[in-house]
Amino acid sequence: MTARPEPRFDWFIPIDGDGVHLGTLTAQRPPTFAYLRQVVQTAERLGFYSLLIPTRFVNGLFEEGAPLMETWTTATALAAVTQRIRFLIAVRPGFIAAGLFAQMVAALDQISGGRIDLNLVPGGIQHDFERLGVTLGHDDRYALAEEFVQACRTLWQGGVVDFAGKYITLRGARCSPAPLGTPAIYQGGASPRAEAMAARLADVYLFWIEPRDSLAARIARVSAQYRAQGRQPVFGLRTHLVVRDTPEAAWAAAEELIAHAHPRVLAQRQAVIAGTPMSGQQVQARRVAGYRLGPRLWNGLSTVRVNCGTAIVGTPQEVAEELLGYWELGIDEFILSGFPHLEECERVSATVLPLLRERIAARHQATVG
Repeated sequence: MTARPEPRFDWFIPIDGDGVHLGTLTAQRPPTFAYLRQVVQTAERLGFYSLLIPTRFVNGLFEEGAPLMETWTTATALAAVTQRIRFLIAVRPGFIAAGLFAQMVAALDQISGGRIDLNLVPGGIQHDFERLGVTLGHDDRYALAEEFVQACRTLWQGGVVDFAGKYITLRGARCSPAPLGTPAIYQGGASPRAEAMAARLADVYLFWIEPRDSLAARIARVSAQYRAQGRQPVFGLRTHLVVRDTPEAAWAAAEELIAHAHPRVLAQRQAVIAGTPMSGQQVQARRVAGYRLGPRLWNGLSTVRVNCGTAIVGTPQEVAEELLGYWELGIDEFILSGFPHLEECERVSATVLPLLRERIAARHQATVG
């Protein structure tokens, strides 16, 4: 095995709200700025590399009308009360003009001291784009997103920009000051259109967790597309964790997370999944007995949560071993979360990550030996 660097570890900002029970009408912990600040400052103190903040138009974890913090405003405020940790901000092209968005990114990157990256979300959640008046189909959303990235990157290089695309036009546009660095573009998506676009433009390709054998096939396929573009892929993995001292306690905790889900919320989540053209959401919501995709993989969260709905469940040793297996497949960055995010950030940092680092160091030592 070729020696590889230790992966990066990121945490998550719960803009939908948080708690020990999910899928209820309202969150036990509403997504107030005071609470989200606690989460991000804890992650920074514990040494996490970055924080993913998702993008939604309605609540995607509790009842749709429950409070939801807007992504860009929240990220801006949280960047102002942190010093080191980065922010991976999810954005859906098509809702903000590209020229204006390039300026917004540059301004926030300046304010934060160069700590901003972008998670491009072209596909989105079924019916969500339509809520705010965007009716483009799946492939058109990706075509728009590609122009969006190209236009922003051109503006960040400085000077006067003219850009003529099918969806985006700039005439004499400027962006000054430019970002302090070049914000990295993270992108996922399981469709052929998504993979092809990422191979051309994305700095990091993101997967939602799935069984390792199927993920290995996808890694091989996406890697080949990157190489065909003359590029070296970097891979990230998004997953939830449910960690307890014994396997029995971990599985009981997982099942308790969704034990009080309200029928209205379950129906709302099912409506998002039913007939969706988004390949990744279909994989996450696959129905199996007990929601067990494997000995340590559980997708019960997909009944109450939009997007990533699968968790690794087990003891610290079991979870570390599972994450090690994904690292060995080629994952370079892990975007982790657990419920509630404040306590689980502490637990994962104290119990899982040290074991995982030890196992990676042992693999390196074996390679050198």
